[in-house]
Amino acid sequence: MSAPRLPLVVTADQDLLDDLLRLAAAGGTEVEVAADPAAARARLPAAPFLVFGADQVVAGLRARLPRHPRTLIVGRHTWPPGVEEAVKRFGPVHVCLLPDGEAWLVDRFAAAMTAPSPPPADARTLAVIGGCGGAGASTLAGGLAVTAVRAGHRTLLVDADPLGGGLDLLLGWEGLDGLRWPALARAGGRIDPPALLRALPQRGDLVLLSFARDDAPFVPSEAMAAALDAGRRGRDVIIADLPRQLDDAAVLALQAADRVVLVVPAELRATAGASRVARLIRVHRDDLALVVRGPAPGKLRPEEIAHALGLPLAGLLRPDPEMCRQVEYGRAPAATGKGQLAKLCRQLIEELA
Repeated sequence: MSAPRLPLVVTADQDLLDDLLRLAAAGGTEVEVAADPAAARARLPAAPFLVFGADQVVAGLRARLPRHPRTLIVGRHTWPPGVEEAVKRFGPVHVCLLPDGEAWLVDRFAAAMTAPSPPPADARTLAVIGGCGGAGASTLAGGLAVTAVRAGHRTLLVDADPLGGGLDLLLGWEGLDGLRWPALARAGGRIDPPALLRALPQRGDLVLLSFARDDAPFVPSEAMAAALDAGRRGRDVIIADLPRQLDDAAVLALQAADRVVLVVPAELRATAGASRVARLIRVHRDDLALVVRGPAPGKLRPEEIAHALGLPLAGLLRPDPEMCRQVEYGRAPAATGKGQLAKLCRQLIEELA
């Protein structure tokens, strides 16, 4: 008979550890203890859930631990300086301050004894950001989602750009029923992940989370965390279309992504604007790749843009007038599987998967 899978507690704060051991015992379980992220790394895959002490949150970010689908961050009385900001970058998590959250935490420990193992967080996430307005990021995001489905991947497409035209329009889905961001925001993100996926507009293996036409375009970070959690548990691929102005929700998605691409038109002013966007992104993560969209009126070459921005070139998005016409009539980009956009999307999805 195999040994029971125990929650993993990561903290070097002895007072907090004493509290957590007491609460775990009240919930009927023991715990594994690691003093820091380095000690936790090897034990992480076997843990039914992860409890990060507030004293180790910043160290956990620096260590770039693999994400765990069930993560709790626990502190005592008040958060130490810098922790609340770091938590926003940690990904979808639950937070708890003791002693107020003791009863809730006991319930979590008790549930660990009976809950089935969490499904592996296998979904791969690709975030797309435009280096300037009209760069083509939404078109690329839509094409990536359609291409991922054509490749056999169950896909969640997340429209997180509140000032974009709407990915539902891009796909021709504006008439489909289903939950949008405002409803998820009003629920505070508290929706069962499988139920959330079932409630979203969908066709086949493609599920879309987008904005409503008659409500304020705003994405709370709690709603984004719920969407990413649902996508990781129930999809194979997540494509996120993020805004250039990074709000808390966009930062959360940015941190959770396996890959981020910046779309930049092959123009001098667009490249200058994209350099500012790239600096904003680099505050939150170091790795970023470039997609250059033609045409290039001034004959600016993609390699020159990549050099100017200091980014690796992930691909080229060449002009495709026929695809643009099809989109105007409600046909999703890359839907035919032909053309330059479809070719680029296949390349990016293959690299992601």
